[in-house]
Amino acid sequence: MRAETIKRSGMLLLTAFIWGIAFVAQSVGMEHVQPFTFNAVRCILGGLVLIPCIVLKKRKGEDKEIKSSADRKTLFVGGILCGMALCAGSSLQQIGISLYSADTNVGKAGFITALYIILVPLIGIIRKKKVGLFVWLGVLLSLIGFYFLCVKQGFSVERADWIVLAGSVAFSFHILIIDSYTGQAEGIKLSCIQFFTCGVLCLFLMLLVEQPTWRAIWAARIPILYAGVMSCGVAYTFQIIGQRNMNPTVASLILSLESVFSALAGWVLLKQGLSTRELMGCMLVFGAIILAQLPADKLLSKRKIKEGKEVL
Repeated sequence: MRAETIKRSGMLLLTAFIWGIAFVAQSVGMEHVQPFTFNAVRCILGGLVLIPCIVLKKRKGEDKEIKSSADRKTLFVGGILCGMALCAGSSLQQIGISLYSADTNVGKAGFITALYIILVPLIGIIRKKKVGLFVWLGVLLSLIGFYFLCVKQGFSVERADWIVLAGSVAFSFHILIIDSYTGQAEGIKLSCIQFFTCGVLCLFLMLLVEQPTWRAIWAARIPILYAGVMSCGVAYTFQIIGQRNMNPTVASLILSLESVFSALAGWVLLKQGLSTRELMGCMLVFGAIILAQLPADKLLSKRKIKEGKEVL
């Protein structure tokens, strides 16, 4: 494996780790502020954090020069589209987390969100990309895992589960949009634009449906700072840079490890645990994540070659 690939994989792994802990910050932050307020403040903060980075890169001569109006258009269109998808995904996720009862594990939200590992290749069908056998098996396994994780007695699913799942769909589109634009635009600038886009959209929704107060925002300053600086400013930027020239399905596999980190963070920081049923659901979902990455066609072709050699 090339050094560059290892470096990008490491950046995505660090992204997943930061995101996993961010589930705790999001859960704690909801004790003080509402979802759109939390996301508006943290995304605008994330955008502001990146401005000095952009200026510093420009002074060092490491900034990618925008040579034409077409390049500028690509940068802004990509950043705005990423911001819109991020707004949808993070808002739905945040609303879902806020609706969970006090005894609900944050790891549950993490594992439901991780279903984007299945959704990314499925959405790829629309882009006329082939979906392998193991992906379809992964879909079936993830649905079974989702049942054990979310469905209670009487075949009921919490409304919050569906909302978090809808957020996972939005995050799937976010990953695919990044895959489309990350090779055409400078990563930090693209990330900065997406945060300001997401922040402005959430700010509008905040003023429309919520009643934020400075006192409440100040009370949630620690989780907001972590979510803004680390989850947004650092992790999402690492995602954009790390995804460059990497298969989006492979990237989503690494990023899906946030589900494991979120469960561990909830256990260590919030003293939360998973029931046997929920743990089984988590294992099935994670198994589906692994299964979806196995190259079925290559394995089958190798098996045929091996069998052919044995015949000879």
